[in-house]
Amino acid sequence: MYAKAITPILNVSDIQRSFDWFEKLGWKKCWDWGAPPTFGSVGSGECEIFLCVNAQGGRGDGENRPSFGPDSNGAAETGVWMSIWVDDVDAVHQRCIEQGIEISWGPENMPWGVREMHVRHPDGHVFRISRGIDHT
Repeated sequence: MYAKAITPILNVSDIQRSFDWFEKLGWKKCWDWGAPPTFGSVGSGECEIFLCVNAQGGRGDGENRPSFGPDSNGAAETGVWMSIWVDDVDAVHQRCIEQGIEISWGPENMPWGVREMHVRHPDGHVFRISRGIDHT
């Protein structure tokens, strides 16, 4: 199989709240469907994520807790995790602080060769914001 693209679908409780959250992160609403809308998408560059109200997958509980490290519990995470690769993790971190987005980890240089931070969507989904780092 040769895949041309992949579009993740997130189960969300409130599509407008999700559009607003992604906008704070710097993404844009691409489209919505239904009256009132129950399906839609957000995009950034060549990337797109579908959002579906109360269907097509599970959601996390959205608790404010670390998503990584010694105080985290990976088994308790029930939302989707996705990695988003960017040019400047620290610039994204600053934007998240300014926009009031929950940061659940980092940013930190990780032993596997990336600088990363985690943000949590209101429905518990976790986004790893990452950039490869040079170990020279």
